[in-house]
Amino acid sequence: MTALRVGIVGTGYAAKRRADAFQQEQRSQLIAVTGHRESSRQSFAAIYGIEAIATWQELVQRPDLDIVVVCNINRKHGAIARAALEADKHVVVEYPLALDPTEAAEIVELARTKKKLLHVEHIEILGGLHQTIREYLPKLGQIFFAKYMTLAPKRHPLPHWTFHHKDYGFPLVAALSRVNRFIDLFGEVDTVQGTADFLPSEFEGYYKSCLCAAQFKFQSGVVAHLTYGKGSLVTTGDRRFTIYGDKGTLEFNGSQGTLTQGETTTPIKLGSRRGVFLRDTTAVLDYLIAGKPLYIQPEQSLYALKIADQIRHDTLK
Repeated sequence: MTALRVGIVGTGYAAKRRADAFQQEQRSQLIAVTGHRESSRQSFAAIYGIEAIATWQELVQRPDLDIVVVCNINRKHGAIARAALEADKHVVVEYPLALDPTEAAEIVELARTKKKLLHVEHIEILGGLHQTIREYLPKLGQIFFAKYMTLAPKRHPLPHWTFHHKDYGFPLVAALSRVNRFIDLFGEVDTVQGTADFLPSEFEGYYKSCLCAAQFKFQSGVVAHLTYGKGSLVTTGDRRFTIYGDKGTLEFNGSQGTLTQGETTTPIKLGSRRGVFLRDTTAVLDYLIAGKPLYIQPEQSLYALKIADQIRHDTLK
């Protein structure tokens, strides 16, 4: 079997985890990397023993690549994924596929026309929280309400692209896993509305903090509240997910979980997030080499993107 040859766009955390995963696989071979800064791509290439390429445009055109992995700034995802597909490459891209749902839909259709893999990763589905929720969901009976909150302190000094309006995109588009998690658990959305507030930065185009909130009504009847915030105003990180049903309540606070049914509260061991990039990468290779179905289709990510963009439009009213 000939190993599938891989090129990576990006040199950050996700790119490193991808490179680690592909190098652990005998079915793939890392060939090249490109990134915005020359020093970063040269360092990345030296660590993994691969070639550093000056631009993503050059990388996607290389005839010695089968797969292009896109994990750089969100604003460029769509253009790179489109160019790679047009160059007859399979594409693995970190969510979001694009910041604009119309552009994303065109890329999904292009992959279908080209008969190439377009995989938009959603490793939140593979992680311990989501898998545990799926396991315990039937114990709750008829689900009627859920609330999900993630607050994260600022990790990077400004200016940084994850606090840039255009490079990062609308926060619930950029953090699409939150919306997609709801959809994967509760189904199609009937109505959604939201708000977003930003604390401006002294750097043009950047913000210090953001706080977004949205209320969903699903066709299944579930009502859900989503809160997402990050930045300088958040002094302490907080991750909570609670689901209410007529037979019990499932609650997660950080890495701790409980199932409450009547007077009985049962602790729940939450699985680890470690290894999710490897599992996602393995799933991609299983699909390309053995034809095994992937855990998510690009149409689901596209649907989540459309819902997140509806929230963005709602905040502009």
